[in-house]
Amino acid sequence: MNKRLNFKYIFDDDYNPKYVNGAYGGINPQGEIAVNFYVERSPIPRTEIYSLNEDGSLDSPIEIEPENHTQNIIRFIETGILLNLENAKKIHQWLGQHITSL
Repeated sequence: MNKRLNFKYIFDDDYNPKYVNGAYGGINPQGEIAVNFYVERSPIPRTEIYSLNEDGSLDSPIEIEPENHTQNIIRFIETGILLNLENAKKIHQWLGQHITSL
């Protein structure tokens, strides 16, 4: 006799997968793996002030706030997960299979 087990996936209507290009985390005090997913990008200044040329076109910026914005990289963390060791191993295996397929 063949036994069957059906899985039904339930998700909100506004389900929207997120793109990530990095992760940060480690083992938390409860012995679980904490993974925080981020998108890394260059910063955008809060304010730019330009002088105008006689013809109304933009000249060079005369003030950018914050001044050191180009010395930073933004890592925007939108979500994170917590895994116990058993589930981390299962996901590791699952990812490995898909990486091998690629």
